[in-house]
Amino acid sequence: MRDALKLHYAVRAPNQNPLLPAGAVVNDARIRDLIRSAPPMPTGGLKVMAHGTIGRDLTAIWRTPPYNQIFSDGRRTRRLVSFLRKVELSAPLLEIIDYFKNQDPYTYRHILIVFALSVLLAQDFYEDNCDLQAMAQACTTHDLGKYCVPIPVLRKTSSLGQAERSYLEHHSGAGYVLLAYFFGDPGHPAAVTARDHHERCDGSGYPEGVCLNNRIVQFVAVCDVFDALISNRPYRPTAYDLRTALEELTLMADKGAFPWDIVKALINYNRRVRTPIRECVVSRTRRGNPPSGNLYRGVKTTLPHNCAKSQLP
Repeated sequence: MRDALKLHYAVRAPNQNPLLPAGAVVNDARIRDLIRSAPPMPTGGLKVMAHGTIGRDLTAIWRTPPYNQIFSDGRRTRRLVSFLRKVELSAPLLEIIDYFKNQDPYTYRHILIVFALSVLLAQDFYEDNCDLQAMAQACTTHDLGKYCVPIPVLRKTSSLGQAERSYLEHHSGAGYVLLAYFFGDPGHPAAVTARDHHERCDGSGYPEGVCLNNRIVQFVAVCDVFDALISNRPYRPTAYDLRTALEELTLMADKGAFPWDIVKALINYNRRVRTPIRECVVSRTRRGNPPSGNLYRGVKTTLPHNCAKSQLP
């Protein structure tokens, strides 16, 4: 059984109403009490791609390298767009996405591309549209917990201190609370993904250092790291080049942090000539160089638990 998650900082809703205070221990019972105490939630959802400029902004992102190659298969991309146009979220969650568009453009852009990229890869693994629907809601909302992180921390241009990193890592627990609250279900895939997308299959992630075995979260976690590496970040002057970013992911897969089949699928989409995933061969030769001033490896890891020893690197 997983340990209860302790919040080091408060969680608030978009209307600024407090949901849980700093120091709260979050478990299933606590979340269900919070849900029961909530006012009636809006029924029905709004189309994500039709909200504001999201559809137009996402199309602009995937026309830039390297996403123009990843989304270059017209048939697959048309199928993807047709599906994404059906995805709905409630107004408060779209309000948080609007907040990032205005206050933190990096997080806004990152949310959109992880939304599209995760579903693109998942289409090759899931046949059931219900599974893809759960995936789509989960990847669109995976970083909404950053709403509870101060903007100066999100946009800081130098390395983060211990307290600032702790605040940044708060976004996974905050996202879990927010999404469980708005979806009315602590087990909803979106809530679980928000909480666990920084966990790793070998137990080397955070916030709890558990072994990640949820397939939806695994897709989001791989796409989350890929886009973070190839993007300009406030604290890193230069992004990873494509080769080095993909080599970083292969190294993580070799160590057991990520599933090989998902990493191979991502690599395959970066190639001009694609093969079936089972036939995809990946070189282990490392020729790339991380950019100077790279802080990616500064992410805190915790000692893994709830993992069999055979799963550890």
